[in-house]
Amino acid sequence: MYHDGQFDDSRLAINLAQTAIEQSATLLNYFKVTGLIKDTTNKIIGVKATDTETGAGYQLKAKTVINATGVFVDDVLKMDTPEKKPMVRPSQGVHLVLDRSFLPAEDALMIPKTEDGRVLFAVPWHEKLLIGTTDTPINSHSLEPVALDEEVDFILRTAGKYLTKAPTRADVLSVFAGLRPLAAPQDGASKTKEISRSHKLIVSASGLITITGGKWTTYRKMAEDIVDKTIEVGGLNNIPCKTASLSIHGSRPNPDRTNPMFVYGADIENVLALYKENPNWKNLVHAECSYTKGEVIWSVRNEMARTVEDILARRTRVLFLDARLAIEMAPEVAHLMAGELGKDAEWETAQVKAFNETAKNYILTPH
Repeated sequence: MYHDGQFDDSRLAINLAQTAIEQSATLLNYFKVTGLIKDTTNKIIGVKATDTETGAGYQLKAKTVINATGVFVDDVLKMDTPEKKPMVRPSQGVHLVLDRSFLPAEDALMIPKTEDGRVLFAVPWHEKLLIGTTDTPINSHSLEPVALDEEVDFILRTAGKYLTKAPTRADVLSVFAGLRPLAAPQDGASKTKEISRSHKLIVSASGLITITGGKWTTYRKMAEDIVDKTIEVGGLNNIPCKTASLSIHGSRPNPDRTNPMFVYGADIENVLALYKENPNWKNLVHAECSYTKGEVIWSVRNEMARTVEDILARRTRVLFLDARLAIEMAPEVAHLMAGELGKDAEWETAQVKAFNETAKNYILTPH
């Protein structure tokens, strides 16, 4: 037996954003960097950005610019030096979500040897069973990576030998793919499992600071390394990085994991207070899930949610747990958001349509 950690990546990302705001950072959601601003000596002094909701363009001046954009770091590096060789070799990992009856236990299962030489995991997650993953080199990246049939078949085939019953495509509640920003091999090595998972920090001649690779388990060390480097490159006040002992927004020493709202941590009381403002918000968004209408309102007001996808994929995890259920919930979520954001029926319709277009990639169709 060995022990591993489990967390919810989206929830941690949101809590980190809230923590940054509390530490006096300014966060711009749905802003896209379209170019870099340089002075006469070719040093970077800011970025050009577009508010993707309004189309308005901005020039944002800065003493230093950090490129921490995951699989997209090469896009920003090319803005700086068009002829730059790629730093990142994206690797795709696929997960399938099944009902817990396929592994009705509290422990996870690790299959140490598979036909492709990797391990395979089956992990209880959010009352479902998560199985994966794959490691497939991808030549290009996208905002919505899609699982390949051979990846899905490999997971089903391998897991089927160990679970209570062999899962079929029809049993899969959701399938999702993610991209790892692995540092590209410089020596011609091609197997992604041989590519380093550690992070790399580079400073371009223009002063652009890029961090790539790394994983969630080392994010605080990555933060510390980049803060120290930024102070040095930008000639900033030399203040020690405090991430090592900084508590994350909402943290509680002993969360009650039996409470479906435990992910809100110290914010639980504030979410519950919304029910007094509008008793209807106490009701569930859908009879088959535990999320209340009030949680949608909370995410819009306090977690920068702007779209139905924000709510169903990244504030709650419904899309990743049961894609068909997420599609059924989309109209109600759009309606609640429209009331809060002052949007009209046309916006609601467009949001539901856009979400359904994304969600269809999370549903497996029978062969």
